[in-house]
Amino acid sequence: MLALIFTAALSLLALAAMAVKHVPAGQVYSLHRHGKPVRLLQPGTHVVLPLLDRVAHRIDLGGRVLRFEEPLADARDVRGTVYWQVLEPERADAVIEQADQLIRRGALEALHGEAETAANDRRVLGQQLKQSLNGMLRARGVMVTRVELDFA
Repeated sequence: MLALIFTAALSLLALAAMAVKHVPAGQVYSLHRHGKPVRLLQPGTHVVLPLLDRVAHRIDLGGRVLRFEEPLADARDVRGTVYWQVLEPERADAVIEQADQLIRRGALEALHGEAETAANDRRVLGQQLKQSLNGMLRARGVMVTRVELDFA
């Protein structure tokens, strides 16, 4: 009987520990219930329903970096660094796992389209690339803050 009471108390303690979520500063957690988004947990301590709610994404609101390298049509390689960050986590939640691929694909498409016109001036091409990426990503809550290009 004592073992049963001890097991029940330990189970209740474990459930209580699972119900408390601490979100560090500079991050937002996306809370899902039954696979559907319920709400975003802002920085601080929150109580959630254990066994029903789960943290689906940990969204970092600080800047992130993506590096890429791509050969161009004129037999030169272009190396680039894209600095980006999440501005609207409620919009970015749906695409946060694919954000790197979206940015990489958008950058490479824009480079192939713009490389012939401004290949000599990497600063102009970087600005055009940034504008192109922001046009594509703005609706998803993500913004490109800086693009650096280097031709080899």
